[in-house]
Amino acid sequence: MTPHFPHTDTPSAELSGVSVAYPKSPAVLDGLDWSLKPGQVVGLLGRNGAGKTTLLETLLGLREPDAGHVQLFGQDALTLDDATRARIGYVPQHSDLFEGFTPAQLLAYFKSFYPRWNEAKVEGLMSRWDIRPDQPIRKLSGGQKQRLSIIRALAHEPDLLVLDEPVASLDPAGRRDFLRELVGQVLDRGATVVFSTHILSDLERVAFNIAFLSQGRIALQAPLDELLDQVRAFTGSVTEMAALMGRLGAEPLKRTPLEAGRERVLARLPAQAALPAGVAGERVNLDDLFTELT
Repeated sequence: MTPHFPHTDTPSAELSGVSVAYPKSPAVLDGLDWSLKPGQVVGLLGRNGAGKTTLLETLLGLREPDAGHVQLFGQDALTLDDATRARIGYVPQHSDLFEGFTPAQLLAYFKSFYPRWNEAKVEGLMSRWDIRPDQPIRKLSGGQKQRLSIIRALAHEPDLLVLDEPVASLDPAGRRDFLRELVGQVLDRGATVVFSTHILSDLERVAFNIAFLSQGRIALQAPLDELLDQVRAFTGSVTEMAALMGRLGAEPLKRTPLEAGRERVLARLPAQAALPAGVAGERVNLDDLFTELT
């Protein structure tokens, strides 16, 4: 099959000023801006209840925002044409897999909707992930059902693949295999992949882009290796910290007040910046970033 690469001049997804609120609750998304580009793997991080599922559903046009706009491949997400819909793959947190079907029947049904369907990929993943095509779906384990959902989403080789907690039912070996498959989607075809997860070690294996959802907005998005290399924590008086941030040209990400007029500042340094002699900056790991930024 000839590889298909999406045009790179248009973002795969573009969210502008998106707000979503539920009755009797504060805004889940609050003026959120977010752009996803071809060739990116983005891990979406946020605390429970932060709105990750709401964000992914809004991104896909499954939920209409109260304000703002969402575009997928340059089209309004709420009025996509069939050709653009066929470029999107989605694995929801709780998949409806037609329990009365067998995997073979399910995949044959979905194949009829997509002009681009990689049967060799389907057969390879079914074999590798030990899913019998003739066994009723209701008799599959939770992990097998999760894998089948992923196969269904990968089979038509989408240019945008969105997954909501896709590894929750998989064992560690299954998660590693799944993540390798995601990376392969990007390396082989230049697809865009975004997935939410609460398992930080999985993101560290992928080591691509990380996006932090906090207070209804994307607080920060950057390649994980850059964040771990550039983010430092500094402690001192408020005056000292203000002067240090200016001296370093650093971007303060979070300020935490301490006693006696002191504060702790989590800051991102410019690329390849070196700390001056006598200035101590504490390195942070992904757990620290998650705690601080969500």
